[in-house]
Amino acid sequence: MDVDIVIIGGGASGLAAAIGAGRNGLKIMVLEKMPKPGRKIMISGKGRCNLTNLKGWQDFSLHIHPKANFIKPAFFNFSPEDTIKLFNGHGLETVVERGDRVFPASGKAADAVDTLVKAAEKSGAAILTSSEVAGIGKSGPDFLVRLKDGETIHAAKVIITTGGLSYPATGSTGDGYVWAKESGHKIVKCFPSLTAIVPEGYKILPDNVPGKGHIDRSHPLSDMGKALAGNQLRNISLKVSIDGNPICEEFGDIDFTDGGIEGPVGFKVSRRCVNAMEHGSKVRVSIDLKPAVETQSLEKRIETLWKEISSDSRSLGKSHAARMNILLGKLMPMSLISGFLRCNPVSDVRKLGKKLKNWEFRIAGYVGYERCVVTAGGVSTEDISPKTMESRLVPGLYFAGEVLDIDGDTGGYNLQTAFSTGILAGESAAKSLLSGH
Repeated sequence: MDVDIVIIGGGASGLAAAIGAGRNGLKIMVLEKMPKPGRKIMISGKGRCNLTNLKGWQDFSLHIHPKANFIKPAFFNFSPEDTIKLFNGHGLETVVERGDRVFPASGKAADAVDTLVKAAEKSGAAILTSSEVAGIGKSGPDFLVRLKDGETIHAAKVIITTGGLSYPATGSTGDGYVWAKESGHKIVKCFPSLTAIVPEGYKILPDNVPGKGHIDRSHPLSDMGKALAGNQLRNISLKVSIDGNPICEEFGDIDFTDGGIEGPVGFKVSRRCVNAMEHGSKVRVSIDLKPAVETQSLEKRIETLWKEISSDSRSLGKSHAARMNILLGKLMPMSLISGFLRCNPVSDVRKLGKKLKNWEFRIAGYVGYERCVVTAGGVSTEDISPKTMESRLVPGLYFAGEVLDIDGDTGGYNLQTAFSTGILAGESAAKSLLSGH
């Protein structure tokens, strides 16, 4: 079978590449190994799909790692506003929420997938599902894309949009890295990002699990983990230290889950934490439950509250521990008290303020690719032209999306990066063909 452009991978960047390459009368084929395209989009944003983020480049770029400038041409070629126009133009209404995040108005990720598929097919692309690629070869200037069912597709251009390693059940199993490496591209070491970091003692680990590095989410929670899981903390500060050196401080929300510490702030610091642990460093985090209050002021407030509780007639006959629970109920959610006391068995009221301002955890490990949101690392951007997404090493071969060594924070940044790089790769491949190159 002969086609003009083969796109390997039917996720966000692959469908975007099909849209970018289409509308030119070229024969475009998207090969997706799963039964349906866009499987990972379906679970993004907790099933709501955070399509993009409306921040301008200066602010948007602060959320892209490790080298944001690589995607600058792609961003300006297809901006967050262009993403909204694309979805709106194909019948999907969108809403803007806190933090400039954009979602389908329906709140359903499935609607976003359906819209992308419709847009890709309308542009003239054929989407073949359950079509797994076995390898990529060359025959003169053309590419030979071999499928596992034995069929070979001849193509003038190939765009690899296979994603990374995160959520392998959606089809992301690192195939693109293999083909990139075989064709001479450098692969920057991959590691999970936007994932749960696991405090020491949070999970019950078998003897053969060292408790350093990857800790599978399936391991059961300890009593401490059970006491903490399900709590959501708002407007806290989270500090990270690596080998005893303060690295960063983030403000916002965290969630204690069956995996560990997650939520927007937990995810944001996870990249640095995981990377540090991958290199053998020791990681600690510290939660400040009252970042807007100075320690001295907090201690005075605690002292006043304790006097009020102790002198209240309803406290007569109550134990010190019972009165401490009453005090803590005035300082944190009731559901958090048990977990807090397990980690901070404080009985001296005078020491409580410092504990609330500096709740420390040693981090034992992290949840791996089985449940991380995105893969850090990948095909080195040094081998890719940022103006076209074409390989500098293999003419006619393009890369887009998570397979590249580019990843973003949570908040719509990763999907926008996928759309921007996918559109640019598709447009560039089509223009090259139409110009005879």
